[in-house]
Amino acid sequence: MRAVVHDRYGPPEVLRLEEVERPVPKDDEILVKVHATTVNRTDCGLRSGKPFITRFLSGLPRPKQKILGSELSGEVEAVGAAVTEFGVGDRVFGVNQYGARELAYAFRAHAEFVCMRESGPLAHKPSGMSFEEAAAVCDGAILALTCLRKGDLRKGRSILIYGASGSIGTAAVQLAKHFEADVTAVCNTKNVELVRSLGADGVIDYKRDDFTKNGETYDVIFDAVGKHSFRRCRRSLKPGGIYIETDLGFLWHVPMLALVTRRIGDKRVRLPTPTYTKKDVLFLKELIEARRYRAVIDRTYPLEQVVEATRYVETEQKTGNVVLTVSRNGAGATE
Repeated sequence: MRAVVHDRYGPPEVLRLEEVERPVPKDDEILVKVHATTVNRTDCGLRSGKPFITRFLSGLPRPKQKILGSELSGEVEAVGAAVTEFGVGDRVFGVNQYGARELAYAFRAHAEFVCMRESGPLAHKPSGMSFEEAAAVCDGAILALTCLRKGDLRKGRSILIYGASGSIGTAAVQLAKHFEADVTAVCNTKNVELVRSLGADGVIDYKRDDFTKNGETYDVIFDAVGKHSFRRCRRSLKPGGIYIETDLGFLWHVPMLALVTRRIGDKRVRLPTPTYTKKDVLFLKELIEARRYRAVIDRTYPLEQVVEATRYVETEQKTGNVVLTVSRNGAGATE
């Protein structure tokens, strides 16, 4: 089968397309023929080996996982002997992540076939959704869900989402509205109307206005792109307010701030610990089928153009998600 591989850290050019052995599902696994996947900032960080501290998980001298890609959608090609939930031909979507301890067994979606556990973060594809759209759901949305749950969102609570036009940000806007919060989104000029269409009650163009200086305060500030800091945002939080940072794994000071703010002051820094579960994938499927959530796709590339797709993601200018089409005959199908 074709797969995108890399055996050293470096720029996007270390990625190459080559033939590798097709995986065989274990008793509790299914083999998915991948129709679409994505390139996200996790893929970029693991490929580049930056920041360096991440190499203690991903492999110090060289990458443990040579095939990246976590999000996927496709069709079940084969099932293990113990699988009961899925059958051959079923259309599925999900995210192939299980945590740092199993890094060598996770990802691998930048390939024509991938094995996933039946019990993992995987579900039948939402009806009426294309494979490209389905592939662009789970990672950003589950990361956003993890963070928003730390904010105790509900009717009457206010949240500001910084970086509202990225993969995590577009998900966070829609999910925060689902939880009936009052949402203020921050993005650049070109994405103001898009973010408003996702349900934001108010939108701030960061090129024209600095939300930390306009005098407004919020119950929760969620930095979906890791570009701000608790120090800069503190005055924009209400008493008892919560600041949530997405890049805590790469910023040594965030865990320390979370501990300190538990005991000092009336504003808190919260530590989200991402977990990927079938329950959350099913929750997202329900929202999609109820037309309360949609995937936002910026660009779509064929698998052969993974280097170009990765370069674009690393400009940090993408809106929503960047999708890779893998299967030659599955792209675009909705049923």
